[in-house]
Amino acid sequence: MQVDVSAKIDRWLAAFEPPTPCVVIDLDQVRRQHELLAAAFSFAEIFYAVKANPAPEVIRVLAGLGVGFDLASDGEIERCRAQGVAAARLSFGNTIKRVPDIQRAHAHGLRLYAFDSGEELEKLAVHAPGAQVFCRLHVPANGAEWPLTRKFGCPADTAVHLLVEAKRLGLRPAGVSFHVGSQQKDPHAWDQPIAAAARIFHVCAARGIDLQLLNLGGGLPSHYRHPIATIAQYGDILETALRAAFGGSLPRTIIEPGRYMVGDAGLLRAQVLLVTQRSRQAKHRWVYLDAGRYNGLTETLGERIQYRLRPSRDGGPIGPVSLAGPTCDSTDILYERAGYELPLALQTGDWVDFLSAGAYTASYASVEFNGFAPIRTYCI
Repeated sequence: MQVDVSAKIDRWLAAFEPPTPCVVIDLDQVRRQHELLAAAFSFAEIFYAVKANPAPEVIRVLAGLGVGFDLASDGEIERCRAQGVAAARLSFGNTIKRVPDIQRAHAHGLRLYAFDSGEELEKLAVHAPGAQVFCRLHVPANGAEWPLTRKFGCPADTAVHLLVEAKRLGLRPAGVSFHVGSQQKDPHAWDQPIAAAARIFHVCAARGIDLQLLNLGGGLPSHYRHPIATIAQYGDILETALRAAFGGSLPRTIIEPGRYMVGDAGLLRAQVLLVTQRSRQAKHRWVYLDAGRYNGLTETLGERIQYRLRPSRDGGPIGPVSLAGPTCDSTDILYERAGYELPLALQTGDWVDFLSAGAYTASYASVEFNGFAPIRTYCI
């Protein structure tokens, strides 16, 4: 299934012609995404991963819908607090936290924290005494276009040891979490980690620790170039895996959508700065845009996330292109091998829209690399 470009976004762009590059978010589409997710995942609590798009308007809309928020830093905590989100709806999901951030989070009333090492547990025991903690597991990310496996998580046997240690340190071991990778195209990627989590629950129960929380992490996809299952199919498959592993009594279950919630709600518009054919023998043209890897399109790294493109000169003959950003950095190349084609009539001053670009674009943009200003977000 392909997602149509929001007619509201098109009307807004035509009316206001904002300077590029920019990201435009349709807040009504964010609400629709939440509605579909809540119906498909009635067995889980929704905690929005703020890092996907931390715009205050997005947080405010989702707060009004009653969701929780998964946080990576003190800055994200402050963004949620500024929108009146209660501490009980916040989870500090980063396993690598600064001590001052832990102290401030605890002072604000946050009681739910992730960890995956003994050193992090010790920090939490000292600076967030009595907090509820959950251990992040290391799991495969096969099927994900943006894997998140190497930096985070611990093996199952280590998780059991750490949860026992958490209780000894005066913390409240609540459960486990995992992340199957961002833009996970395989709904069955959760099956094995869910089964592993259930085994940890049983082992911990035998050691006198009653775990109650299972955090399924993020990974639910947006619509890029490759087909994906519907969110209803994801919900059915994950619920089946949960009931197979835990039986009729499911633990408190959390899902942490980020990309899914805002990706399809957004569009990134970039202007064409130059179109050139480097040599007479070249089979493709180079198209340079005012948005690149360092100001909005970081996830094109390795050509992993392949956005659907919509050029202003749609229709007519097309030909192969390489796409690059505006900076004086030779790594600022978006796509060379992915097989993109754009109209032969494309020229300087035209624009190219990156569809389903509401997630991990503006929030990834570096601050003034090469003097280019951070990308602006408009929420409508």
